[in-house]
Amino acid sequence: MKHIFKQGAEDGHTLLLLHGTGGNEHDLLSLASIIDPSANILSIRGNVLENGMPRFFRRLAEGVFDEEDLKFRTKELYDFIGEASKTYSFNNEKVIAAGYSNGANIAASILFHYSNPFAGAILHHPMVPLRGMKLPNLTGVPVFIGAGSNDPICTPQETNELEQHLTEAGADVHVHWEQQGHQLTGTEAEAAAEWYKKIF
Repeated sequence: MKHIFKQGAEDGHTLLLLHGTGGNEHDLLSLASIIDPSANILSIRGNVLENGMPRFFRRLAEGVFDEEDLKFRTKELYDFIGEASKTYSFNNEKVIAAGYSNGANIAASILFHYSNPFAGAILHHPMVPLRGMKLPNLTGVPVFIGAGSNDPICTPQETNELEQHLTEAGADVHVHWEQQGHQLTGTEAEAAAEWYKKIF
């Protein structure tokens, strides 16, 4: 998978950056510098193209995921993170996912499929990736969700449902609400950074 790796402080955390639709591996570098300037950075470009726009998995329509492709791409990404940890010698147990929109959705899908895959996750405007699944044990995994009370793509009901699924699986979920639609704002990034500093 096309990606950037930047070495951070020795034995520090690694921020896994996952962009939104039409983005690339450069999009969230500024977010990483707000959250943890000393972290390693593994920023990945999605392998799927939709009308020339990179994504992490296919969709059938706005808000309607291609579930088979999502499952395939979730495993592909999960495996790639494991390979990258060997290539770049970072601690696979200290990876914190930070995704926006489509990137947050595939990070959530990894949480839905694997027990404790991340040390934590920052999900900006995620949706429920798959329904009707029994989630693995996520006891104690800290998750930050940035949401918009007027987000037309990820409605508050969607956010609340995702929070419920993750909480029932044992994750420690914190939801931060904004009123800027589907946008990832500076104040939301700062809220994620404050949360991160308290936890890590």
